[in-house]
Amino acid sequence: MSTAKVLDPAFQGAGQKVGTEIWRIEDFKPVQLPKADYGKFYSGDSYVILQTTCPKGGAYLYDIHFWIGKDSSQDEAGTAAIKTVELDSILGGRAVQYRELQGYESDKFLSYFKPCIIPMEGGFASGFKTPEEDKFETRLYICKGKRAIRIKQVPFARSSLNHDDVFILDTEKKIYQFNGANSNIQERAKSLEVIQHLKEKYHGGVCDVAIVDDGKLQAESDSGEFWVLFGGFAPIGKKIVSDDDVVLETTAPKLYSINDGQLKLEDITLTKAVLENTRCFLLDCGAEMFVWVGRVTQLEDRKAATKAVEEFIISQKRPKTTRVTQVIQGYESHAFKSKFESWPAGNVAASTGAEDGRGKVAALLKQQGVDVKGAAKSSTPVNEEVPPLLEGGGKLEVWCVDGNAKTPLPKEDSGKFYSGDCYIILYTYHSGDKKEEYYLNYWIGKDSTADDKLVAAELANTMWNSLKGRPVMGRIYQGKEPPQFVALFQPMVILKGGISSGYKTIADEKGVGSGTYSAEGIALFRISGTAIHSNKTLQVDSLATSLSSTDCFVLQSGNAMFTWHGNSSTYEQQQWAAKVAEFLKPGVAAKHCKEGTESSAFWFALDGKQSYTNKSTAQDAIVREPHLYAFSLRKGRLEVTEIFNFSQDDMLTEDMMILDTHGEVFIWIGQCVESKEKLKAFDIGQKYIEHAMSIEDLSPYVPLYKVSEGNEPCFFKTYFSWDNTKSVVHGNSFQKKLSLLFGLRSEGTSRSSGNGGPTQRASALAALSSAFNPSSQQKQANDRRASSGDSGPTQRASALAALSNAFNPSSKTKTPLPSRSGQGSQRAAAVAALSSVLTAEQSGSSDNLRASKTSTTAPTTAPTIAPTTAEKTDAEVVVITPSEASPRSEAGESSEFQSEKDAVVEEKDAVVEEVPSEGDGAEPATAQEQTTEHVGEATFSYDRLISKSTNPIRGIDYKRREAYLSESEFQTVFGISKDAFYKQPGWKQELQKRKTDLF
Repeated sequence: MSTAKVLDPAFQGAGQKVGTEIWRIEDFKPVQLPKADYGKFYSGDSYVILQTTCPKGGAYLYDIHFWIGKDSSQDEAGTAAIKTVELDSILGGRAVQYRELQGYESDKFLSYFKPCIIPMEGGFASGFKTPEEDKFETRLYICKGKRAIRIKQVPFARSSLNHDDVFILDTEKKIYQFNGANSNIQERAKSLEVIQHLKEKYHGGVCDVAIVDDGKLQAESDSGEFWVLFGGFAPIGKKIVSDDDVVLETTAPKLYSINDGQLKLEDITLTKAVLENTRCFLLDCGAEMFVWVGRVTQLEDRKAATKAVEEFIISQKRPKTTRVTQVIQGYESHAFKSKFESWPAGNVAASTGAEDGRGKVAALLKQQGVDVKGAAKSSTPVNEEVPPLLEGGGKLEVWCVDGNAKTPLPKEDSGKFYSGDCYIILYTYHSGDKKEEYYLNYWIGKDSTADDKLVAAELANTMWNSLKGRPVMGRIYQGKEPPQFVALFQPMVILKGGISSGYKTIADEKGVGSGTYSAEGIALFRISGTAIHSNKTLQVDSLATSLSSTDCFVLQSGNAMFTWHGNSSTYEQQQWAAKVAEFLKPGVAAKHCKEGTESSAFWFALDGKQSYTNKSTAQDAIVREPHLYAFSLRKGRLEVTEIFNFSQDDMLTEDMMILDTHGEVFIWIGQCVESKEKLKAFDIGQKYIEHAMSIEDLSPYVPLYKVSEGNEPCFFKTYFSWDNTKSVVHGNSFQKKLSLLFGLRSEGTSRSSGNGGPTQRASALAALSSAFNPSSQQKQANDRRASSGDSGPTQRASALAALSNAFNPSSKTKTPLPSRSGQGSQRAAAVAALSSVLTAEQSGSSDNLRASKTSTTAPTTAPTIAPTTAEKTDAEVVVITPSEASPRSEAGESSEFQSEKDAVVEEKDAVVEEVPSEGDGAEPATAQEQTTEHVGEATFSYDRLISKSTNPIRGIDYKRREAYLSESEFQTVFGISKDAFYKQPGWKQELQKRKTDLF
């Protein structure tokens, strides 16, 4: 029987595009799911999931997972496993294969369906239970995981709760999060993402959210409601340990060879060389097992190996949750390679062999009628992608390390680097939101002394600490300068020798001349780059053999300067040559000579004419493929765990993370990391580089950076879909996510603008953070502590209830206002400020603010009407700006919150109005009650108002683009009138604006 007849037609065309494809096993056949059903898994079924990725310039890579529901039959599970092998065959036999059991899925699998998957009861055979058709069922879930979240439905009963975990109770009108007293802060934070997912998926985005803290009952109305659903409050029991709580121990890896279905323990050092391409091996790591398949093994050998491993798990009485991953030679995962002492990169011959093997597989399958597009996709050269460069116009300072001190370089020498020296570079600039930023580096010449390298690191660290850890700090080795570093110098010239006392001493001890560049001597320079980010010029040996027909050179001979243009050089190279000559000898006219027209003086300076190359030197093009890792240190050994399909939300403020782009390595430091741990950042970075050198062929001289949360530079953010707002809020990861869940977000960025909205939001968030963290080190000059024994939980409950009321104006407030002063007043002021901000923003689309409305707003945020001052506008547009808008400080606060007297006395009435006492029955005054008023009289077409317009309007309030639509076009775009639109909650307005590109 031919392979074409065996392979399932459902897989035809699979793996031809990047992304996820899913098949469900129905009647023992794979049936492709529609995209709308991706992420829906029924516990009575088994599925095959294909994830296709494509590294830049490389062939497609495949991961195949077969997911087995807890109620799926053994036959269905077996079919899924067989179909996985078939799919791998179609794709060229090089996919990594994973077995996924419901509730014990791998992090990689879960990363495809962020924030989580929630398996549903039922299945194909038993008939699906469609939630949409049934009456809403209240469900209780337990949430586990700091990054990859695992959700499990548990019985809706008090006995399911405990003090150690986080639970979500999903009711028809409200979603509750119950935080066990001993639960993990980061699990609390990630559970909020699940709540947002449930809210959007099952409640249409409209649902109240409440947080219930274990053991904190005082005056918390939400807590009372929560316990009523369980039949009233009663103590909950201790956690009963189940199979779900057993964390499988990772043990030292053991290697077994597999011959004729039999396993044999190999007592040898784990190196890549022991893996033979004609055999299969089992790598037993305790919690996880890997089956390694040699490239030229037979299909029968692979099947026998799989069966042998299954029998091994049973005979060793391993738990069913033991994860098994199959990798094929040449496509090993990072997790597999990291178990070995070293994993040297394959040489050209081996690489060619691998391609040849894949070609044979593809040819064989093609003969048998199988579509193998992409299976042997050739690797093509890739142009280096350049990360964003820093803002120009900043202040550049350069120091040369000399002894135990640093000597500032004169401005005219900035850009000259001696290879025998070390330098410290500080660039101070202003980013897009006008915040002062710092880019701090120490540069290490390839011939510099060990003492100078050590002093350079110490001096740079001292500067980093003196600037309170705000700078991005980098360690840069000669020859590995990143684009954003090179771009600071126009041009950058690397000279031979050194001028530091340390280098001179070593040169004298060796009894050789220092060979240091002299402005009066003979020197030859090669122009190696012409772009702003790659213009490095290197001094080479002053010999004719150093020349190349593909490049331009600058020759210095005493006071004479020559620029030499190779016949194959470019116009841009010739321009840079003239610029370098002027940089080295200002005011000296350089003599230009084209290859073949050189004077005798030119050849004399190079010790006579000799033959040289006419071939270009290969430039190392860095292909940046970012990978994010969490890490731990065990007995001094660094162990890393990859975060797959990562996002900004995976950067938890209590952690340090490693971002490896292959062009740079970043150590990201969260705000809540302990100070003593922050000092270890570079040590951890160095350990990672040593680890990745042996596993991923990373250069030992790769640029190493440490980056503090809130001070991420543009060339770091570019690897994420970055939202500056998320780093404005202070507090732990749970408090940050809580603020975001309640809608405290700006329009994507925190840039300052005419209406001051982000600044006000930042101030309000800072005040909120202070309210929930009375002991935190907020930069408030008046941070007074109340000594009257205020009840923390009571105040927090009241503040949270008031906050919820501010963002859910339709719900009545049931929490009384704290009557005590001190912290209670500060929290009240925080709520008032937040309410004021939201009122100002939602009513900000008006032509005129009614006097009665503005008079009730706190004076510190009272809006005024002012025309824009853009140089060129399409219309005279009225925008609303705060009268006393103050720039945001480093902590994200403004001077509006620097005075407790102002906050308490002036906003007291607003607070009372905003949070009525229990039983009052009064609804808070909100923006929803205000008459909808619009921005200006001018209207513009939708095509010109969208953020990606090719012919954009200028001089309008970009945060309220929708207000400039005509009534009829507004109705067409949003499907509702302007009045109806502005009566919606703010979060809903923002969501609709984002969908229509009007944000």
